[in-house]
Amino acid sequence: MAYSGIYKIKNKRKYKGDPNKVVYRSLWERACFEWCDTNSAVKKWSSEEIVVPYIYDVDKRYHRYFVDLYIQFEDKTLLIEVKPKKETKPPEYKGRKTKKYLMEGMTFVKNQNKWKAAEEYAKDRGWQFLVWTEDDLKKLGILKPTLQKIKPLKPLKKL
Repeated sequence: MAYSGIYKIKNKRKYKGDPNKVVYRSLWERACFEWCDTNSAVKKWSSEEIVVPYIYDVDKRYHRYFVDLYIQFEDKTLLIEVKPKKETKPPEYKGRKTKKYLMEGMTFVKNQNKWKAAEEYAKDRGWQFLVWTEDDLKKLGILKPTLQKIKPLKPLKKL
């Protein structure tokens, strides 16, 4: 299975936007799309159709944030970002400011700027903004628990 691609919508009446251009950028996003598409509690949903302007603290300029998911239920509406848990925390400092550490730091700042803007955008509309990590996806039943691979046994020595 490809890690990115076009998701084929099953329930087009539920999708708010162009149902022919639903792109998933991770298997987690694909699992969320399938959950939204087949979950009877979800009334409407879309992916990257909501655009939130934000200021990135590093360059002090406006940018556009395409929120991963818009999900409308009977009683609430959610804006959702799907991210690995490690990207929701500041990078771990290991005594040296390596290029990797600096890039992770800039990504963390960018995510924080995006999420603050998305939270305000959602609040202004009476919605809620959430970041779903792998833990949330498992709790919601969107991701099935994975089994760890067992190493194959070494062949027995002949006596």
